[in-house]
Amino acid sequence: MQLHWHRRDLRVADNRGLATAAEAGPVAPLFVFDRDVLDHAGVPRVRYLLDALAELRDAYRERGSDLLVARGDPRAVVPAVAAALDAERATWGIDYSGLARERDADVRLALDDAGVARESVHDAIFHPPGSITTNAGDTYSVYTYFWKKWRDRDKPDPYPEPDADDLADAGTLETAAESLSDAEFDVAVGDLPTIAELGFEEPTAAVQSAGTEAARERLSSFCADAIYRYADDRDYPTRDATSRLSTDLKFGTIGIREVYAATAAAREGVGGEKDESVEEFQSQLAWREFYAHVLREHPNVVTENYKEYENDIAWRDDAEELAAWKEGKTGYPIVDAGMRQLREEAYMHNRVRMIVASFLTKDLLCDWRHGYAHFREHLADHDTANDNGGWQWAASTGTDAQPYFRIFNPMTQGERYDPDGEYIKRHVPELSDVTANTIHEWHDLTDLERERLAPDYPEPIVDHSERRERAISMFEAARGDD
Repeated sequence: MQLHWHRRDLRVADNRGLATAAEAGPVAPLFVFDRDVLDHAGVPRVRYLLDALAELRDAYRERGSDLLVARGDPRAVVPAVAAALDAERATWGIDYSGLARERDADVRLALDDAGVARESVHDAIFHPPGSITTNAGDTYSVYTYFWKKWRDRDKPDPYPEPDADDLADAGTLETAAESLSDAEFDVAVGDLPTIAELGFEEPTAAVQSAGTEAARERLSSFCADAIYRYADDRDYPTRDATSRLSTDLKFGTIGIREVYAATAAAREGVGGEKDESVEEFQSQLAWREFYAHVLREHPNVVTENYKEYENDIAWRDDAEELAAWKEGKTGYPIVDAGMRQLREEAYMHNRVRMIVASFLTKDLLCDWRHGYAHFREHLADHDTANDNGGWQWAASTGTDAQPYFRIFNPMTQGERYDPDGEYIKRHVPELSDVTANTIHEWHDLTDLERERLAPDYPEPIVDHSERRERAISMFEAARGDD
């Protein structure tokens, strides 16, 4: 008997850890609701997680098996379940955060004490940390060099999914669960808790559909059209040129090899701009791995600046301005549209993420950690490595970061990437009757003009030009410049 511990791999197809276990089968699948992880969770992610687990459970039931579901400390749960099943080995996919690494080290020791073999595999990314390095053997801090090596490495094919013969039957799982009825944790077969039982309320945001089938539909639709427009259109939030696979990849409802294989197939037989566009999307997959490598090598980046300055950065951290940013009431239309999209959809377009992050750190002079925490709470696709990398890039504190003196002008960004004001009006209905040109000039209008055109929409809470100069001075002081 083999035990496979699902974590960020909520699928049966293209699952390296599950396929590894199935080679020696039969496999008993397990998921553990870990309170240490849930303490860092946001409501949209918990909703997506439960929906994805329901589909995963159904996939096992279709194969005559089921999903063991536990609530407790994995350090106790995994070895106990392995013992109840008389499992020879436990497998799982490696995670790269400091919390996960500490937990997994403890689980390995507990399995060793129980006499159960274990095998953890790199599943969420193609090339594990330490496999793409500088000539000196260091983790890259500049993406371009990382990308060139990542692009040229061979990519393995998707792993086969198990069939009924590879899996433990539901009766075996029931027997094991019953034998643990007196354990210090809860374990059952296929019995998923409600979101309320996990201590969360239902999200107000419309979280996208979860599971492998939904992810495959998104991937198929993307590869049929938008992937060929990706290079030109991906920065425009109304052009529907992004894959929307970020949440699926975060939870592993679809495998990275399956995604890459679909993009490689889309690239066959095309040339010129279409070929370049597909490669541009593939480069975004490489960004995921770049940040995973950075997190594995530097786990402290979750709470500390990656880039060291001579002096501390004197963040302003004004509570009222931070609150206005969170609520989408800054008086900068593209910023407010992004923050409201986040609230409504548990998602934000990537270009707009950069705009709102720049605005928080360079216009409001707020510490990036405030923005990271807000995204962690509200994004369905929050990923520690990716989100942290993005926030530190915007704040000029991270790897390959935006130079401190290059500061997004939110009005110029809105005019360039939402020229007709369609995205802004969709999420800021107070401006629905205002012309696009006027929206993009909102900061230049008089108070009386703004009151006449959109009385319910606020005036800009800061002056961008003035704050730009203050941001540059703030970073120059941190650098120790005279």
